[in-house]
Amino acid sequence: MEYHIGGRIRCLANRIRRKTENIEVIMRLQELSGTNGFIIGYLHRAKTPVYQKDLEQEFGITRSTASKVLSLMEKKGLIERRAVDRDARLKQIVLTPKAIELNKEVVHELNLFEKQLLNSFTEEEVQLLSSYLKRIEDNLYMEGE
Repeated sequence: MEYHIGGRIRCLANRIRRKTENIEVIMRLQELSGTNGFIIGYLHRAKTPVYQKDLEQEFGITRSTASKVLSLMEKKGLIERRAVDRDARLKQIVLTPKAIELNKEVVHELNLFEKQLLNSFTEEEVQLLSSYLKRIEDNLYMEGE
C-alpha cells in the first residue's frame, strides 16, 4: 500500500494555520505585530526575569530589531522595561495587565481549538499520535533538514 504522509501532514498544517489565523483574539494580536504574540507568550511562561538579550537569543533577532520591537510593544502598552537595582543599565521586560489579559484570551482560544482537534481521540490515542509526530520530526532532524 502506498502512503503519502507528508502530503497529508501538509494539508492538515494548512487547515490548522487557516483556522488559527481566523481566531478573533489571534487576529487582534497579528494586528499588533506577528512577533508580539510570541514575545508575550515567552514572557508569560518565563520562570526567571527576562531581559532584551534573552529575547534576542530566544528569537534569533539582532539587538536593533529587539530594541525596535520592544519600543513598539511599550508604546502599545504591552510591556514595561523596569530598571534593575544591581545594574541601572539593565532593564527587565515585564508584561502589562493588558498583555496578560490578551495572553489569557489567546491561551483559552487555543485550548478550545486543541480540544476540537482531538475531540474523537482517547487519551491513549493522543499520546500515540504525539509520539508518532515527534518521531517524524526527529527523522527530519536526523536528515539535517
